Amino acid sequence: MKSILKKLLTVAVLVAPTAVLALQPAALAGTAAMAVEPIKAVYHVNEVDKTWTALRNIQNHLRDDATTQIVVVANGNGIDFLLKDAVDKQGTPFQPTLEELKKKGVVFKVCRNTLTSRKLTDEVVASEAVVVQAAVAEIARLQIREGYAYLKP
Repeated sequence: MKSILKKLLTVAVLVAPTAVLALQPAALAGTAAMAVEPIKAVYHVNEVDKTWTALRNIQNHLRDDATTQIVVVANGNGIDFLLKDAVDKQGTPFQPTLEELKKKGVVFKVCRNTLTSRKLTDEVVASEAVVVQAAVAEIARLQIREGYAYLKP
């Protein structure tokens, strides 16, 4: 009995390193595949005072990783910067920044429920943005179905 256990132990010691080495390329291949998949982030803006913070965060995000897929979803008072001819409290227009970010692939989405509650139509939305029915539903969809990370400035 001892000799059988000794032989099994010897085989296990000799075979185990080979098995580990054989698994490494598969593990590395999975890591490599994950590395090429772009990061996806959804920025939620629902406060007008956080608009420039969100836009700067997005610019910094893209400066660090230009392949990131970014969607900005705005509702409540957060939609103000996505309305035509919108300016901040100092009179600085948002459009040049929106244009720059859109050219880099950023998608802007405005909540129709917010527009409706404010008695606004889709026509007041800046050309850089699209309208979605419900911002919260869109954010949940992006997170759960498309794997977007949720970021809120």
